[in-house]
Amino acid sequence: MALTGRTALLAALGSLPVGIFAPSWTGMLAVNAPLSLAILCDYALAAPVRTLQFTRSGDTSVRLGDGAEVQLTVTNTSRRRLRAHLRDAWPPSTWSTEAEQASSRHVFTVPAGERRRLTTFLRPSRRGDRRAERVTVRSFGPMGLAARQGNHHVPWTVRVLPPFTSRRHLPSRLARLRELDGRTSVLTRGQGTEFDSLRAYVPGDDTRSIDWRATARQSAVAVRTWRPERDRHILIVLDTGRTSAGRVGDVPRLDAAMDATLLLTALATRAGDRVNLLAYDRRIRAQVLGRAAGGDVLSAIVNAMVPLEPELVETDARGLSTTALATAPRRSLIVLLTSLDSAPIEEGLLPVLPQLTQRHTVLVAAVADPHIEAMTRARGTVDAVYDAAAGTRTQAQRRRTADQLRRHGVVVVDATPDALAPALADAYLALKAAGRL
Repeated sequence: MALTGRTALLAALGSLPVGIFAPSWTGMLAVNAPLSLAILCDYALAAPVRTLQFTRSGDTSVRLGDGAEVQLTVTNTSRRRLRAHLRDAWPPSTWSTEAEQASSRHVFTVPAGERRRLTTFLRPSRRGDRRAERVTVRSFGPMGLAARQGNHHVPWTVRVLPPFTSRRHLPSRLARLRELDGRTSVLTRGQGTEFDSLRAYVPGDDTRSIDWRATARQSAVAVRTWRPERDRHILIVLDTGRTSAGRVGDVPRLDAAMDATLLLTALATRAGDRVNLLAYDRRIRAQVLGRAAGGDVLSAIVNAMVPLEPELVETDARGLSTTALATAPRRSLIVLLTSLDSAPIEEGLLPVLPQLTQRHTVLVAAVADPHIEAMTRARGTVDAVYDAAAGTRTQAQRRRTADQLRRHGVVVVDATPDALAPALADAYLALKAAGRL
């Protein structure tokens, strides 16, 4: 049983004159006895909570930062009118603010034998699966003095997907891909690409692309056109070790790497390449293998990345290299999304890097901190000068680490969180145009 504020108010108003004019136990009993009887009657007339039936419907997935709606249908199977307050409980990270969390509380009335549909608006602030906890219902009597209360478990799961904020860069990269692929008037000619077709020579064309045999068979000079090689293998490796837990601005490094992964996957699958995913620190955290180019690759990778969280352990570079080699038996482009901190690279990655570069093309992408760039421009005070010196030293260490990787034949992309995804896509297109995949 739950008592309401109206009950407390009536008890106070009835006790006040008794306490002033006739303070005695008899007077208190004369006031509270009728009130207690009214409370019991009101409780008895309240609709039962245990017989209520609940069903859910609505969204089952949502991108981080977007809103979702989950409907809860309440069916009153009793013969009494249901006057209720309901709380649809979800984890705290299901809402960004307390104002949005208030949408989980509902006040409604359901006549006997009828049903009502309630809508809870969710706006998750973290990736992962958000599961409904329980539904708490408080059924009030007709006088509003007492209420029945009970809980029901009504399962429902909303999967919070990575946001894919770099989607806006996809149209421009696809246009460049179409240029490389020969589906527009701009055709690419170069070493390492596949022959596409012949066309008439136009002043300004590279003379090395002239097909002399075809020219001899016809009256006009013919040149070969090329398109990037298709059906290449790409292995995207996410480093989920301790360095991926660091926040750069308002975004964890791992989330920025995921966003770059989604843009590269969408672009590579459109290019006809096969994309695999490996998330690793000291063991495999997620893996997507054996999928041909198509629309289901992106959704499979998105679902594989949903539960990923940084692990506060040092990444086992030797184990990562061994797993990557086992995952990519054929010549592939291995994209490693990790950090450019000197210690993990020099002590972990560099000793095992020759095993990867011997058989594959390796691209290392890292998230740069824009705050470091701002520190290098600071002037005017002693503290600002020290900040500038520290920022300049950090940048010099990153450049030195990147140069060490480049000397091993590795392509390095070092960009801020907002620029990492388009920079990685540009590096992929450059490798494809050069025939290095």
